[in-house]
Amino acid sequence: MEILSTPSEARQFTRSLRAKGIRIGLVPTMGALHAGHLSLVNQSQQACDATIATIFVNPTQFAPSEDLSRYPRTLEQDYEMLEAAGIAAVFVPRVESMYPPGFSTYVDPPEIARTLEGNCRPEHFRGVTTVVMKLFQAVPADSAFFGKKDYQQWKVIEAMSRDLDVGVDVVACEIIRESDGLALSSRNRYLDPNERRRALRLSMALKELEQAISAGERDVATLQDGMRQVLVSGDGVSQIDYAVIVNANTLVPLSTLDRPAVALIAARVGQTRLIDNRELCFGSKLLGGR
Repeated sequence: MEILSTPSEARQFTRSLRAKGIRIGLVPTMGALHAGHLSLVNQSQQACDATIATIFVNPTQFAPSEDLSRYPRTLEQDYEMLEAAGIAAVFVPRVESMYPPGFSTYVDPPEIARTLEGNCRPEHFRGVTTVVMKLFQAVPADSAFFGKKDYQQWKVIEAMSRDLDVGVDVVACEIIRESDGLALSSRNRYLDPNERRRALRLSMALKELEQAISAGERDVATLQDGMRQVLVSGDGVSQIDYAVIVNANTLVPLSTLDRPAVALIAARVGQTRLIDNRELCFGSKLLGGR
């Protein structure tokens, strides 16, 4: 496994593989890897001839009040996991090589970024689209693999890639969960045992939502109220940023569950902000997110 440290080095390595006709998959991460990240690597390995992962804690997607300084960093362990997975290379740039002195060019996010996370974290998606575009330039892969746990992020990157004719196939991969239902996240490391138990309210709310839909409920306001009640009942979450059901493709709010939709939750447990979601359809069958 090669370790690449600058954009020019990563670009040269990627182009040398592509010149040999090798199909390349890209797995962008911020490190602190877990089984969810490895599932992206596995899907890339299955679809492509070689996989390149990236590890970069991107400062431009964190607000000053967020957890940039304490975001978990486990680089040596990450290397071991990626090498065991058999990837071709990992790109681990320094902040100075991604944002050199005088850097002032950013990617304006697409319209789908303006709601939900866009409301809660106004500068977040500008940082995401900018760094992903830079990673696409440094590692000009055929396909890039992203987890559906960050559902809106996937849709934002998909729209950016389409609108700007980037030429990278954006592949969305299903959520990986613990045996008790908690969606895997690097931020789960922040949770103490009591908070870990309270964090299960997110997946419980989505499970009870499914049950309500299976029982015939289609009114979105009623379904959203049900999710919120589960989240806060008993020793529940500390704060709900949102718990909504929206159009699965546009993220526009719905009044009735009569088309493909997604339930999206962002909530805080103690000081830790967690997200989860469940893809829905308007019929009796429920899709994805399990």
